[in-house]
This record gives sequence, C-alpha cells and structure tokens, in this order.
Amino acid sequence: MKAGSRESLVGSPGAARERAAEDPEGGAEPLWNDMAVVGTIARAHGNRGQVIVNPETDFPAERFQAGAEVFVERGGSIRPLRIVAMRMQRDRPVIAFDGVATMDDAEALAGRQLRVPVERLAILPADAFYHHDLVGCRVETRGGVEIGIVSSVDRAAGGSRLIVQGRRGDVDIPLVADICTLIDVGAKRIVIEPPQGLLDLNE
Repeated sequence: MKAGSRESLVGSPGAARERAAEDPEGGAEPLWNDMAVVGTIARAHGNRGQVIVNPETDFPAERFQAGAEVFVERGGSIRPLRIVAMRMQRDRPVIAFDGVATMDDAEALAGRQLRVPVERLAILPADAFYHHDLVGCRVETRGGVEIGIVSSVDRAAGGSRLIVQGRRGDVDIPLVADICTLIDVGAKRIVIEPPQGLLDLNE
C-alpha cells in the first residue's frame, strides 16, 4: 500500500483545482470547504498571543514555519494569519501570529481549524497520497464485491480508517496494508481483503 499523509481536505479537490484554473493569480478568495485542514488551535499559550496547535499534517515543522500563511474562518469570513514564530513543544507547534498579541486574542482563536488552499500542499513522492485523495474512491473486495464509496478518512489515535458509504450505511475499514491491498488514486479504486467478520461487524 502507498504511504498516506495527513493533510486532509474537507471539500472537493476537483472543485478547488477548477477555481485555481479560472484564477491563476490567486486573486479570488478561497472557499473554506475547498481548503485542506492542517491543524486545529488547541488553546492559548502564555500571555503574548501564542497558541498551541494540534497538527493535522505529517510536516508540522515545514507547514508552520515562520513566514507561512494559514487561514481561519470567523463569522462566515475567511481570515489569513501569517506565522511570525514557531517552535515545537512535545510534538505540537507553539505559534505566534502577526496581529495576535495578547492572551485574549489567542483565546478567541481556540478551537479554530487552520486550513490552506490545496495548491499549497507539499508535493508527495509517486508512491504516496494524501488522505483526501481517497475520498470518492470506490471500494471493492478482491473477489469483486462492491462495498461502497469513500466519504471521508477518520484519523484517530489507533490509526486511520476509511469511512465508506455503502448501500446499508457507513462501513469503517482500517487503512492498513493488510486490509487495503491496492490503492489506485488515479483510477479512484481501492481493493480490500477484509478479515473474517469485519464487514459483518459493520452490518
């Protein structure tokens, strides 16, 4: 199985690419649901406006480096935030944003997702994929039995799972090589070899 990366897309990557083609200069405001989630602000840190971020990316040092720009949504509008300083603390970034100078400013951002346009995601090797690449893939067994279409990828402490929309509801399939034996992002196809009882458990 190819390697997966955790920068995750909430909306449709195809729609985002179409808008980018229409506006190559990037002048139009990006749509929130077409942006990739790269982290969530956990809480304020200290009294100088810094925040601790729970990263949703395999590249936190690169994604949150000083000078980078991320976006938050507040009151129905999308607001850019420029990172002016970052350090890692226990695998989580501690970030200072331009214009966020006090604890009150930082606390107002707690719980907000940080997103970036999909065009700014890092380029992966040919044998890797982003989790959002799997959304829309059809899932079938090696015997050709159709399970359904991937609607999302759930990331948890125990590992990632495909959420597959089947005829009788959602089916949870662990995203591991022993089960997902073939992932063809280009063909939007995933072949699984489920252990005995997995599909029955979902039923």
